[in-house]
Amino acid sequence: MMSIHKAIAGISAGILLSLGLTACSPGSGSTDKSAAPTTVSTDVAAAGPVTLKFTDFWGAAEGEWIKQVIADFQKKYPNVTIQRTTEDWGQLNSTLNLQLQDDGGPDIATANNGWQSLGTLAKGGLVVNLDPYAKAYGWDSAVPTTIARQNQFTTDFKTMGSGSWFGTPMARTSLIGLYYNADKLKALGIDPPQTLADLEADAAKAKAAGEIPFEYGSQDSSTTILLGLQALLADKTKLNNYIYGDTSVKAADIGITEAISTVKKWADAGYYPPKYQGLDYQTAVANYVAGKGVFRWEYTGSLGLNATQQGHFGYVQLPQQSGSGTVGVGAAPGAMVVSAKSKHPEVAAAFLNYMMSPEAGQAAVDRGLVPAMSPDVKVPAASLSLTGESAGAATLDKNDGYVPYFDWSSPTMLDTLGQNLQLALAGKLTADKFTAAVDKDRDAFIAQQS
Repeated sequence: MMSIHKAIAGISAGILLSLGLTACSPGSGSTDKSAAPTTVSTDVAAAGPVTLKFTDFWGAAEGEWIKQVIADFQKKYPNVTIQRTTEDWGQLNSTLNLQLQDDGGPDIATANNGWQSLGTLAKGGLVVNLDPYAKAYGWDSAVPTTIARQNQFTTDFKTMGSGSWFGTPMARTSLIGLYYNADKLKALGIDPPQTLADLEADAAKAKAAGEIPFEYGSQDSSTTILLGLQALLADKTKLNNYIYGDTSVKAADIGITEAISTVKKWADAGYYPPKYQGLDYQTAVANYVAGKGVFRWEYTGSLGLNATQQGHFGYVQLPQQSGSGTVGVGAAPGAMVVSAKSKHPEVAAAFLNYMMSPEAGQAAVDRGLVPAMSPDVKVPAASLSLTGESAGAATLDKNDGYVPYFDWSSPTMLDTLGQNLQLALAGKLTADKFTAAVDKDRDAFIAQQS
């Protein structure tokens, strides 16, 4: 996930540069590119024979999941045929704007959240304003507000995180949380941590026993440990608002100073592997799965655990240090959009709604993927990791506790975080100056947007 996430910034920048704003208006015929359809129907069967083109980037278990979701939807509505095309992640994200301008392009596609993909597609009039469907299907009440915001823009396209729906999530999620090696905890006589204080105490015990408390490498500027900690320390509302461009909120208000200080404190305590500065992300992941390290902050699904390994690694979504609930970095693995050129936007919207259903959530769990908005899914008891991941997602759903990826705050934020994290770990940058650099980057982007 980290390597994919790092690639997003460069890919998205290409979309921003290549997208012209001369695209067609939505299928309603309005000349206002941000206008929503004036009337909608949720009666899919009444639409008659319909063929939809659908383009996504999912492979492996994710690919099997979407195949099942499509098959189940077609079984429910025999009048609908969905023709699926898969493309490489980079290829799709760099060409989606062009595909959506083509009369023969997809009706439905996976976009990336944020200004550089979903926001730019919406501003160009390439995707349908989904507000009427949100009302018809009850998305405003069914989808956690903190997830809904990830798909919304004001129709003047000055603000992300509020306004109209231009994309939708699905009954799957990707989170940042804490993995633990269950065998090592048992050997150490330690229970899985339930708070940040527990974790720090456990890390000290692991270090004293000769174990590596946190498997981590900073060579390619992995930020999962930083962002995972920040979610435990920051006010949820302030952190969301900062990422969505509220200039009244400053970086010092959102736990980043405390988070970088903790990351450095752990480094100074010897909680990371020897020579972790020269350890790359993929090697750190492989080392952890092979049994090195007790804990690891990571994106869900990124360890690539097989069925046997899932019984030896657990996952926990730690609550906030303040005790005010549980907050975690999380988002759907893509924003689903409907092309403004689609001749059947109502049927396409019905499929997006089905992708958020409990049935789609169960199909995700059945393939070892983390569900969302599906509190009643049945998780295999033998999968310790998936049990914890599913519980974490359910808690965030219940607490409305999601915060988006921090680099959504600007196109260059991921680089700013990574480069300054390395300087801070090397003792060349104080926590306050790290925080100031974050503000400088975010505020410069907002000024450019204005």
